[in-house]
Amino acid sequence: MKYKIGDDIIVLHSNEEGKVVELMNDKMVMIEVRGVKFPAYMDQIDFPYFHRFTKKKIVPEPKKEKVFVDNISKEKPQPNQIKVADGVWLTLIPKFSLDDFNDEVVDLFKLYLVNRTEKGYKFEYDQHFLGQSSFALKNEVMAFHDFYLHDINFGDLNDSPSFNFEFSLLTPEKRKADHFEASVKIKTKQLFKQIEDMKDKNNPFISYKLFENYPEKQEEDKFELTGLAARGFKVYEANKIRQNLEPARSVIDLHMEKLVDNWKDLSNLEILAIQLAEFEKWYHLAVGHRQASFIVIHGVGSGKLRDEIHDLLKVRKEVKSFINQYDGRFGYGATEIFFQY
Repeated sequence: MKYKIGDDIIVLHSNEEGKVVELMNDKMVMIEVRGVKFPAYMDQIDFPYFHRFTKKKIVPEPKKEKVFVDNISKEKPQPNQIKVADGVWLTLIPKFSLDDFNDEVVDLFKLYLVNRTEKGYKFEYDQHFLGQSSFALKNEVMAFHDFYLHDINFGDLNDSPSFNFEFSLLTPEKRKADHFEASVKIKTKQLFKQIEDMKDKNNPFISYKLFENYPEKQEEDKFELTGLAARGFKVYEANKIRQNLEPARSVIDLHMEKLVDNWKDLSNLEILAIQLAEFEKWYHLAVGHRQASFIVIHGVGSGKLRDEIHDLLKVRKEVKSFINQYDGRFGYGATEIFFQY
């Protein structure tokens, strides 16, 4: 769901500002403007800070054709001008235009993977909007080189974008990790402030550090299995692990009254920690049993638990997609997760 209760919005046809007061269905919300409540379709409203940057020109532009990945113009990887080893970065370079009042507005961002280290990497890149994959590629970036990824329209950054990478060394090293995951999730209000700061300081781009040094390999504890069974330990064959897992569930309810007694004396932080631990337990059992889908009942409330769970799902490789929409059984208080193996 793009909006949640309490969000500030602007009515596009009248430029009046208001708030979302009720989520009606996946296409409509109830809004309040100057004390008057009325329903509105999603495409009739927008966030006010995005509207300022994406105001349409008086003369409409010709309709753009859909661009496919194969048709995107390729740019050759470029060496960094200054070889300062300070990590690997995701960099957004804005393209500006002038609106009808000669004010600069952002049309789009060009995205680059910037490698300012002495090592080259293979990488897999997957960019998501609202938990759905939008763009993906596999390639390599050399030491002290920049790699052009793709363009993103500024307005699209309103849809909870996340940028997910999996790295491995071009030249494997015995003591270095076999692979390493890193991700960036951009919050729209923070991005709006970063753009203002960038313009005030005359900076040419916005950057997010993915990592500074490629990590060392984590040594796993090794156990001598010989004789463990004789001493009472349960030892299973790896290929039969699913037979010995605790049964999974297709639906879990994370309301606190379902989880623990005497929870009312707990702090909000303690409650959230218990709910997330319960989610992780049943999530991993669902994956272990290779379930096709999984429903999490998180309730509506302030949306904090839902947002925390959604942030976790956005970077899980086994998650194909997830959706939080009205359901006759749970209202808007549940998210259904679909897996891929």
